[in-house]
Amino acid sequence: TFDIRNLYTMLPQEEALNILIEFLNIHGYTKVKGIPLETIRLLASIVLKENVFVYGKKIDQQVLGGAMGSSFTLTLANIFMWKWQKELVRRQDMTGEYYGRYIDDVFMTWNKLENALKQILENANTWHPNIKLEYKISKSLPFLDILLTNINGTLSTSVYHKPAAEPYVVPFIFDHPRHVFENIVQTSLRRAIKYSSTFQSFNDERRYIKSTFLYNGYPSSFIDKIFRKFFSGYISSRSFLPFLDNEAQFLQMRIALSGQPSRQQSQVEMRIATLTTDNEHLIEELDKKHEFTIQEKKKPNEFQNKLINH
Repeated sequence: TFDIRNLYTMLPQEEALNILIEFLNIHGYTKVKGIPLETIRLLASIVLKENVFVYGKKIDQQVLGGAMGSSFTLTLANIFMWKWQKELVRRQDMTGEYYGRYIDDVFMTWNKLENALKQILENANTWHPNIKLEYKISKSLPFLDILLTNINGTLSTSVYHKPAAEPYVVPFIFDHPRHVFENIVQTSLRRAIKYSSTFQSFNDERRYIKSTFLYNGYPSSFIDKIFRKFFSGYISSRSFLPFLDNEAQFLQMRIALSGQPSRQQSQVEMRIATLTTDNEHLIEELDKKHEFTIQEKKKPNEFQNKLINH
């Protein structure tokens, strides 16, 4: 795995804007939501460059990168990395290896000599003066909130908790509607099911989840009730235990949940579909449109050649 050091604040502004237009052109866009690419570049330039901040009684303007926390900076960084990573993706495709990226975090597989991989990554550090990566190579590595482990050529996954992270969730004593606490427990269980590739790793995470909620003041009876409700479709109603107790139940539920996109994924897919549909509509209109000139008929001005005294 590797991550890009300070990606958002190290983006070269003009180059990033050029790559944005290149990205749209390659994907067939002449307009987006009816806005020409030239206008999009101009608006993007304003958002990117017109950022000022005060430090040491001086007003400074940002000339490198974009504003942290800006949704546009995130999008532009993603598109910039699309351009930067092309050579790495090509090499991984040629060797049948995996390459995946989430903004500035990258996970890739490698089945050759470790020194050869180090050489590739060191070379990647020279591709652009602003893009510097920090990498880790091992048979077991965290990527975002997943721990990936290579067990004799088979990737195993489980939920990753940072060593410095405290077992803190919204305390039960907070004045929230009851369904908020239920959703927090269910979300933790759903993540455990999706991220755990083995029944053993799921059970370890399930115990961690219950301990965490007990630590934050959740009654044991409340936790067990939510557990039973969450697993209700996969355990017997007569079961004494409020959770999955065998691997078959776990695999069945994991397959069912893995096929369901999250709410955020559904929203992103909907936005992409809408944008694509709008773009196709604009292209069709452009193809059907015939150029024509409208000549305005000017009415004769009867006072044009007359002198008027007032």
